[in-house]
Amino acid sequence: MATGLVWDERLAWHDAGPASTNPWVEPYPALDRPEAKRRLWSLLQASGLAERLVPIRARPATEDELLRFHTAAYIDRVRNMALSGGGDAGESARFGPNGFEVARLAAGGCIAAVDAVLQRLVENAYALVRPCGHHAEPDRGRGFCIFGNVVLAVEHARRVHGVKRVAVIDWDVHHGNGTQMAYYADPDVLTISLHQEACYPMDSGALTEIGEGAGRGANLNIPLPPGSGDGAYRAAFDRVVIPAVTAFRPELIVVASGYDAAASDPLGRMLCHSGTYRAMAAAVLQSARALCDGRLVVCQEGGYSPTYAPFCDLAVIEALSGETTEVTDPMLGWYASLGGQQLQPHQAKAIGAAAALLELSATA
Repeated sequence: MATGLVWDERLAWHDAGPASTNPWVEPYPALDRPEAKRRLWSLLQASGLAERLVPIRARPATEDELLRFHTAAYIDRVRNMALSGGGDAGESARFGPNGFEVARLAAGGCIAAVDAVLQRLVENAYALVRPCGHHAEPDRGRGFCIFGNVVLAVEHARRVHGVKRVAVIDWDVHHGNGTQMAYYADPDVLTISLHQEACYPMDSGALTEIGEGAGRGANLNIPLPPGSGDGAYRAAFDRVVIPAVTAFRPELIVVASGYDAAASDPLGRMLCHSGTYRAMAAAVLQSARALCDGRLVVCQEGGYSPTYAPFCDLAVIEALSGETTEVTDPMLGWYASLGGQQLQPHQAKAIGAAAALLELSATA
């Protein structure tokens, strides 16, 4: 079966506003700009890979779908701000006059990807959307995110398709606080966030946040020290992520896929490269095929280097589809040779602590 791809040109029209409103900062556009995603789309076309993927049409999420995670007051506030020319949905989640409609389209694109996978039109799907969503909370936007795309996709799978158990893996460099908030007390959704420690939000994503009540043990954070690279991410996957997903035995896996842990990203301080992302995608695909008949949806999150994020993105889509192209990553040799790419002792200690928590919850 093929891999599906969601893309709509209107997603590139989202305007995240200025980088800062501080009067001492020379005006500059926000780092969440359309170039990284649009350049991936161009790379998919130029390489010929786009024609080997199944197009999935994005459609706007309905208000009822948005209400599965967000409050009515928040939805109304975003809509009204857009009608008035735009604003900030909460904390660094600015948008222009089309912000409400484009954010609905991003959420609906992830929902459409879930439909295509669960209806078995494709084996797996990649939702290339913006704005991203994993920081959005029920009553406010945060960190470029307006609506919780991944949460809304998971809720669609549960409420419309009857899926009982879902695993969410978030490898964006920033903590998936919104997704964690949605499922913190829910034992039927495993949430795993692999991120740079205390990067954003600085007050969430600690190792000790493991869920509460019936959901205790179903939330797993792997906060890695700044400077972690390919060796640390592969070790975290081998020791924590894949064992946790295997033990959980989901019926669907959803990945929140950000590329801001790449070596050149302006909003992270990690050392990953396209080979790291290819390896993580291959590992998740193997788990999905072993555990849930290949049912896997990958939703775009961050990634703010317009010249490098597309190569990381392409590596993931190649891994999902089993297709190879003639594209070569021009920076791979350099980034893979940077000092610190091998697993370092302090990184192994952080991963070991997460693995110990996983083992503890398994025996509880």
